[in-house]
Formats: sequence, structure tokens, C-alpha cells
Amino acid sequence: MSALAVKVEPCQRCDSALEVEDLRCPVCGLTAPPPPRAAVERARARVVRCDSCGAAVEYSVEAKAPRCDYCGSVTHVETTADPVEQAQAWLPFTVDPEAARGALMGFLGRGGFFRPSGLAQEASLESLRPVWWPAWMFDAGVDVSWTADSNAGARRSEWAPHAGRTRFDFEDISVPASRGLKVKECEALAPHYQRGSARDTQVGPEGAHVERFESTRSGARKSVLDAVERLSLERLKQGVIPGRIFRNIHVAVALSSLRTRRLALPVYVMAYRYRDKPYRVLVHGQDAGVVLGDAPISAWRVAAAVLAVLVVLAGLLYAAGMH
Repeated sequence: MSALAVKVEPCQRCDSALEVEDLRCPVCGLTAPPPPRAAVERARARVVRCDSCGAAVEYSVEAKAPRCDYCGSVTHVETTADPVEQAQAWLPFTVDPEAARGALMGFLGRGGFFRPSGLAQEASLESLRPVWWPAWMFDAGVDVSWTADSNAGARRSEWAPHAGRTRFDFEDISVPASRGLKVKECEALAPHYQRGSARDTQVGPEGAHVERFESTRSGARKSVLDAVERLSLERLKQGVIPGRIFRNIHVAVALSSLRTRRLALPVYVMAYRYRDKPYRVLVHGQDAGVVLGDAPISAWRVAAAVLAVLVVLAGLLYAAGMH
């Protein structure tokens, strides 16, 4: 039986959900009961690690001269010293490779004034790699104590002090566990996934790879505490703190419940070349309208824009001097 299939009893003190690897309850801190014998052994992964960006994907003996799915650099094979986190569910690819190519061409064609003309026609696609990137997903209940100054109730002064306590529930807080993607890229991709489509098997294009989890549970929980503190601050400003303008807002959050899931999220990592320079683009695996990436800038168009601004400024200065 795998560790993921082992049933774990909830915390004996606060009844919060526990996971197999938990030593203490993440909510109240009570020592967790020892795991069943079947849950002790966890897989140690054999992975290929990129020598450039550090991303790791599952190792396949069929792969020849493996290259990193994210940056194309050479990888090396390693066996992890510690057990690794594994995805509990995979979101399926609903965008096929042909649609991903079309999304790339649309991205290159939309451009803008500073993009080179004919970029979509001259760019050549070098690689298209479907990848599942890893993320922790949290549902959390938090008790929030807060203090703040606002304009509500202020008389002679501009500010009046306020304080209170409230409870918030948050769902689907995502904490990236990828080294191949940038944090901003993960944050841009995450809101567009259909969380309800998660499956217990991989559904995607042939040859799709799974990136391994790089964030530990303890590290992810620290990130979720930071996230709920930030989200609580935003919610407090939306009608909880009286008034319209605020300052000196301080919050203290305490978890009252926490549930974690480990998901693998689909994305296409695409590389194209324009005039001997490589560029990378990401196409969402479930929404072809979400495209992130780099594109070249036309130097002569930038120069033309700068020249136009200088001409306008010179005209304004001349007009001012005439007066």
C-alpha cells in the first residue's frame, strides 16, 4: 500500500486533518500518533536534475541525452537522499499540442508597436514540452486579531483607533513547489486551472513529464501562513475595519483548520528562435488564452519612439521660449 493510500486519524485534540508525514498537528501542535507500519516506507525518487535552473523531473530510462523541459540545459541523474513529496492528483491537459502552437503564434502576432514586424512569420519553434508542475493547495480557517487606525469615528483628529477579532475561511491557496518556473509565472498560471477536474491518473499528451516537488511540507506551511496573513489584511479592508482609509494595520493569525493537497498542474513550455536568439513561452495546459513569455524588441522602433519624444520636447521648449 502506498503512503498516499494510508488512512490517518485526525488530531486527538482539535480534530484537524493530519497527513502521513506529520509529526505534530499543524493547527494545535499536539504530537501526532505514530503512522501505521505500511506508511513508514516512502519512495525515493530517481530523477534528472537540470544543471542550469535546478528543476527535476521523473527519470525515464528511455530518455536519451535528457534536456531540461524548462530551459533546455543538460541534466544529470540523481537519487534523492530523502523521501520526496508526490502529487496526489493531476489536472488533465485540455489544450492539445496543436492548440498550444496556435496560442504561441497568436502571442507572437499580437505584438505591439515595439515588436518586430513579421515576428510570427520569422520565428521558428524549436521545442514544445508538456509538463506538470507541482503546487501545494491549501484550505485554511483562521482566527484573526487586528488593530488599525481609520477615519471612522475621528473627531478632532484625522484618525481613530479600532480593534477586533474575526474569522476567515480561505480555499485553494496555492504555494508553488517548482524550480523550473518563476514565482510570478506560477501566480499567473494558478488562477486559471479547473481544480474540480483533478484526477488520480495522468491525462495528457504522450511524453509529458512530471516535475518533482521542491518545497517541503514545513516550508509550504510557512508560505501559507504568510499568504493567509496577506489575504486577511486585504479582507479586513473590505468592510471589517470601519471607515474608508486606514493606517497602522496589524494582524495576528492563528490557524483553526488546515487541509493540504499536492497537485500537478499542466503547462506547455515552448522555445522559439528569432534571428539566432532563443526565447521561452508558457502556454496554459487548460486555457490556451493564457500565454506568458518573452519576445524580442525592435531596436529601431525604440529609437524612433525616443526621437519622437525628443522632437516633441524640443517643440515645447521652443514654444515656451517664444513666450
